[in-house]
Amino acid sequence: MSTLTDGLERADHLDEADREHLIKLTSDWQVLSDLSFADLVVWVRQDGHWRAAAHTRPMTGSMVFFNDLVGRPPSEALAELLDATAIDRQIHIGAPSQSGGTMIRTDTAPITRDGKVIGVLSRHTNLDRLRTPSNLESNYQQIASRLLDMIASGEWPTANSTTGRRGAPRVSDGIVRIDAEGTTAYISPNALSAVHRLGYDGEVMGQNFTEIITSLLRDGDAVDESLAVVTMGRAPWRADVSVGSATVALRAIPLTRGGRREGALILIRDVSELTRTEEELLSKDDTIREIHHRVKNNLQTVAALLRLQSRRLPEGPGQVALNEAVRRVGTIALVHETLSTGFDETVDFDEIARRSLRSVIEVATSEHRISSRLQGSFGRMRAEDATAVAMITSELVQNASEHGLADRDGTITITGERSDEDGQDILRVTIEDDGVGLPRGYRPSRVGLGTRIVTSLVSDLGGTIRWEDNQPSGTRVRFSARLRPLSRAGGR
Repeated sequence: MSTLTDGLERADHLDEADREHLIKLTSDWQVLSDLSFADLVVWVRQDGHWRAAAHTRPMTGSMVFFNDLVGRPPSEALAELLDATAIDRQIHIGAPSQSGGTMIRTDTAPITRDGKVIGVLSRHTNLDRLRTPSNLESNYQQIASRLLDMIASGEWPTANSTTGRRGAPRVSDGIVRIDAEGTTAYISPNALSAVHRLGYDGEVMGQNFTEIITSLLRDGDAVDESLAVVTMGRAPWRADVSVGSATVALRAIPLTRGGRREGALILIRDVSELTRTEEELLSKDDTIREIHHRVKNNLQTVAALLRLQSRRLPEGPGQVALNEAVRRVGTIALVHETLSTGFDETVDFDEIARRSLRSVIEVATSEHRISSRLQGSFGRMRAEDATAVAMITSELVQNASEHGLADRDGTITITGERSDEDGQDILRVTIEDDGVGLPRGYRPSRVGLGTRIVTSLVSDLGGTIRWEDNQPSGTRVRFSARLRPLSRAGGR
């Protein structure tokens, strides 16, 4: 399906600023569609012919077009109406007509930027579903007409309007219309409920809306610095106001004529439950991070106790085993330390690989100089995968420094590579050294505990591992892992 960006790119007569204006309009035009109870379509010229670049439907009433019109040409009659609108730069209110057994009215308005018509907006209303308009519907349609006038004059959307923040109010959530002095000229039932939720039980109509909201604030309440500007409708901004356990989101759309402010439309939404849920999630995230922090501290305590115990033993296999246990516990602690500073259960493994590589080599380096190099990228992975990959990498680096480079200077290189293979996220890691190489007749199944740990963890990750001679000297180990999806925990 053609997208808005595709359609605009094929409209050669539009410059970058024109395209940005149309994108801004379509990012905010749901307000107009809901106020109009009508489908909206943006038409632009492509190779001299009109094409639909964007299409939206109302959430407050019946749609007109079931199928999306994007990329399609208009009917012959509509094409003539679009031509006339682009030429005379006037809004055309159409006469009712039959379409597929339904009475439809089609209105058109020029989309203007800096005095230039860059497209035409058509508004399609299903008249069969409209009844004698209520007070709410009459006010909706009056505000819609004002917004349509502003599109035709190039006054809406404005460059600095805000639309995409969390919990943004919609027309169905509630609207307030104020005049140029800030007096409430209309408030919808849902908007009135939101104001009552804040604790106001007086008359709203005919009262200054800013004074109503600010009168509810208590000493010590945190106040959004843009609240006054939004409640007065002086800028197309967004603000939240909280009183006790209630939180209401406000968004202003100034209504202008010829550059002169005539008042504003204020969308209002009770976001108390949304805010409470977000606070609970943040509290949960903080708790999880604190748990990871404590696990890290406990693991470091265990490592310290093992280190103390190893110092009481004479040199030999027992001391070596305890020192290796210290390193392994420290590797797991490193993963939990990274998780304790993040915002989810995934980690950027590149930083873990860098720190793990550095710490292993620092401990292993004595008489000989070992340098390290990290290439490619491991990317983000889930905590359970990160722990296993960190253990595997640590063991292999330890083997390279302890055996391959035991009696010489050298370099250890780790290369990480992620790929998508038939929808499966695959990690491939190569660890190379330029040391003595593999001993003759080397078989992983007959060597030490570290190698057995590595092969077991690789198997758990659904991967494979291979040891081979490096050229011109040294050892190369390659392993793969099938990583869990980042968005959710997955089984093997």
